[in-house]
Amino acid sequence: MKHIKIINKYKFIRTMTILTCIVIAIICIASHKTYSNSKTKYKTEYVVKGETLWEIAEKEIQENAYFENADIQNVILELKKVNHMTTSNLSEGMEIKIPVYQ
Repeated sequence: MKHIKIINKYKFIRTMTILTCIVIAIICIASHKTYSNSKTKYKTEYVVKGETLWEIAEKEIQENAYFENADIQNVILELKKVNHMTTSNLSEGMEIKIPVYQ
């Protein structure tokens, strides 16, 4: 068996540290989940005249376990994302999908 001699210990330690950090970062990214093991489903609601996205978000924080203890701004952003909305403007009769836990 051939023996390997480390000539520059500083370069060896630096290289091994960088490689270790890269491996740890890859493991962390690969194992990161944004949701718990519960499956996310969606309920459909229809906007009534004068209703705002803020009001819908407030109601969902109080009644929907999916948004329990969430910041209202984050709830609004998620509702906009789920419904492919570019603005917060709603119109009467508009269909809104709302995430819920199964």
